[in-house]
Amino acid sequence: MIFAPWEKLHYAETHFKFKLPWSLLYRAWPEIIADMAFQAVPGETPVLWIVLRDANRFPVTLEQAKVTIAAQDAPRSAWDVREIQLNIEATQQFEFHPLPLEGIQPGRYCIYAEIKVKRASDGKGRTFKRWSLPGLRAEPLTLQVLSEALPKAPGYVAGEMHCHTHYSADHVEFGATPEVFQQAAKAVGLDFVCCTDHAYDFAFTAEDYTREALSPAPRFQALKDEIAALPESYPLLLAGEEVSAGNSKGENVHMTVLAPDEYLPGLGDCGRYWLDNMPTRKIPGHLSATKAHCFAAHPMQPMGIIEKFVFRRGYWSHKDLNLDATHKIRGIQFWNGMQDEGFMLGRQWWIDELGKENYLLPIGGNDAHGDLNDTTAVGFPLFTLKYSRDHVFGKVRTVVKLDKARGSGREARGAGDEAQSEGVVARDTMDGLSLEALNEAFASDNCYITDGPALWWERDGKRIHFHARCTNDMGGCFRYIRIFGRKRKLDGKIADKEVVDMHSMVLARASSDITMDFEDYAYLRAECKTADGHFALTSAAKVG
Repeated sequence: MIFAPWEKLHYAETHFKFKLPWSLLYRAWPEIIADMAFQAVPGETPVLWIVLRDANRFPVTLEQAKVTIAAQDAPRSAWDVREIQLNIEATQQFEFHPLPLEGIQPGRYCIYAEIKVKRASDGKGRTFKRWSLPGLRAEPLTLQVLSEALPKAPGYVAGEMHCHTHYSADHVEFGATPEVFQQAAKAVGLDFVCCTDHAYDFAFTAEDYTREALSPAPRFQALKDEIAALPESYPLLLAGEEVSAGNSKGENVHMTVLAPDEYLPGLGDCGRYWLDNMPTRKIPGHLSATKAHCFAAHPMQPMGIIEKFVFRRGYWSHKDLNLDATHKIRGIQFWNGMQDEGFMLGRQWWIDELGKENYLLPIGGNDAHGDLNDTTAVGFPLFTLKYSRDHVFGKVRTVVKLDKARGSGREARGAGDEAQSEGVVARDTMDGLSLEALNEAFASDNCYITDGPALWWERDGKRIHFHARCTNDMGGCFRYIRIFGRKRKLDGKIADKEVVDMHSMVLARASSDITMDFEDYAYLRAECKTADGHFALTSAAKVG
């Protein structure tokens, strides 16, 4: 089982005791967490979710929720306090109960949630503020209700490329249901979600995370079936995987897979075999076993000595991209929820590969296990929990360009002529979005990754047009828009280093455009940052 204190943060499981008689985290109550999407686009009602795990072991009645909605800088007398009667009998292993919060106007808010429950075993009542997790402060939820639609390039779709459902569950973590992710995706303005559950979690039973399932394929199929049974088809949800694969050094690295037809095995660093952590299958073996698009996941994320030597985890390298094979790695997910050292190292590796004329796609995701607003996790096993806002569902998104026929349609209604001509596309234009369309999009070279602004390019003969858009919700202007590129030498090779072009802008308007001639460039790409710190970067636009 994975129980290392350096693991990423997720919904926290506190009931596992390693067969010990004690744990400082153990409570005879289910895990209860109040969660909600971090933002709501215009037209979407914010929903607060009451999340429960292990109510099958510790049944409770959810009696009442008290929700206090505090607008930023508003006096306490102006806070909106709502008391909601629930009377819900909670008896299942995983439960997610929605509480829609109608009538919240655009702005920034802190949301305080108190949940009154009664335990079935002895009738004891408790009121939990935000969560039932021991030792953690009752941090408020944060919510931004947007005043304008999120900017998005016309004909593009935005998605979450790395997240985990309740099928990624073990002794210290668990995720959300596909239904919760679909509703959260609507709230934050996504068109699709790729659920990338751990390959090794499919291989173990939900009842006992140390007991191998007879076959992992039925559990992978169960995720597909749960997605297929969703009452709505939009946003589109896909059953993918995060596979533990062997790199060229025989170490475990993680690879996300966009909706493979069949389950791909990868148990190398699942931790359930203690020191026996050899990779199940190497990267080329996985690539030859599927036609699905595959991406290097958080390839340069720093790790501790114990993680490296006990779990045999390593880093990706140029050789691992399988670039000489028919099926190769399609992109690098170096933006994994935050711009930390792993982001900087991963982006540099991507840039180095561009210098070798390997035009891999930049991919962004969040590695969210539920985690709609913030993240909680086991800090030190049996002793402490921890809290962060680093891996939040839908915060970092990958935006890809669809085929022209698929991307055309009605523009955003009520957004005005300027918005219609500059790339705010209504959700109903993406009716019929499919896996086939996404596979075509990721086979192309045109995408951008962002936590807010739109930044994209268009080819026009020997020119590239870069477009940047942000809204007042993001500060209303850009700190900078930078154009990067590598020039081609006289011998046909490209320069060792990128240059920042003189056409770059500082303190640019919310709607800005830059046109570049290719001249002697091998490729061009762009990055931008808004006034309040939101960031985006594009894939590389190569000559031809």
